[in-house]
Amino acid sequence: MKLHNFKLNLKQKIYLGILAGIIVLNIAAWCAPAFCDWYIAHIFPIWINTYGRFTGLFPFSVGELLLAAGVMLTVAALLLGFVLLFTLLLPQFQKNGRKKLAGGAVKFYRGLTWILLGVLLIMTLNCTLLYHGSGFNEKYLGIEERDYTFEELLAVRNYVVRRCNELSAVMERDDNGDIVYKGDMAEEAILQMQKLGETYAGLRGYYPRPKPLIFSDFMCQQYMQGYYFPFSMEANYNDVMYLTNKPATMCHELAHLKGFIYEDDANFVGFLACISSDDIFFEYSGYLSVLYYLDNDFYDAIGGNRERYFEEEQILSQVHADNIFVKQEEWDRINDTALIDTEVVDAVSDSFVETSLKLNGVEDGMISYNRVVKLLLQYYEGDVF
Repeated sequence: MKLHNFKLNLKQKIYLGILAGIIVLNIAAWCAPAFCDWYIAHIFPIWINTYGRFTGLFPFSVGELLLAAGVMLTVAALLLGFVLLFTLLLPQFQKNGRKKLAGGAVKFYRGLTWILLGVLLIMTLNCTLLYHGSGFNEKYLGIEERDYTFEELLAVRNYVVRRCNELSAVMERDDNGDIVYKGDMAEEAILQMQKLGETYAGLRGYYPRPKPLIFSDFMCQQYMQGYYFPFSMEANYNDVMYLTNKPATMCHELAHLKGFIYEDDANFVGFLACISSDDIFFEYSGYLSVLYYLDNDFYDAIGGNRERYFEEEQILSQVHADNIFVKQEEWDRINDTALIDTEVVDAVSDSFVETSLKLNGVEDGMISYNRVVKLLLQYYEGDVF
């Protein structure tokens, strides 16, 4: 075929046009933070208010099913590729059969390229552009970046320890000492996020109900508490983890739906939403969610000096017992039934998250979760110092 006779059909033009748009948006994301902020403020809310409302009608996680479908499509594509290769290596395979199989494969892979294009577009709109916008401090706290002193870290750490110790004593518990919660946790999370929106404009508006994940056991193996699905605009949480993790996790994931994609920002928003609640269980969950970040930074700051550590406010044993990820009996059940060893799943998950964060411009990867400490120090500046 001569080059000057080559023409694109309508579908090809649409495909290349969308691909070009994706490339332009990714360039804008990396080069124009002001554009990303404008997008987060004016365009991103459209998605949560349209198909986010639609997926919110379903009692189950639509995103989780889409993820499962993606895995099945990937497996199908690989299997089909092997079958095609196998038929080419077998000369006795009928020519007509090979032709039909090849024709079906072309249609399948053509459809798959459209799906991949959709994935790239959604990831660009609902993730990449968000990663290059301004953080929570830049938007709302407006506090100049500086290095905080050891005394300032210690003051906030001791304050949070005291609040955790106080709240642990007033929790309703069963005969085994486990906390009991009788309210509607998802509704309270939405209420508190909307209440926080009265102070921070970016958090205003509609929130879908947070949904438990069907594959929560697998989430436990990844040591993941929740997940934001950009393909369905849902906030999902691990339903197997211990109760105290759930309020802060729900609010954390809901924060992502308002464009706060950085993990330290979402941690901080989840903390604020919980401690602002009149529900003492939510308040306790909020303080617990940042307790070990602060305590670990304090321990590192004193060089692991245990004598010095015990000179300060001590975390009660009950607080340690409440601040667990998963109860031991659940871990035993998960590990007894797991198809893949938890250490393998955790290692693969960590590598994926680390790579994903760095590709989106978060240079310190998973360590960025710890940056919530600086946000806490900025928030409490002048109050507990």
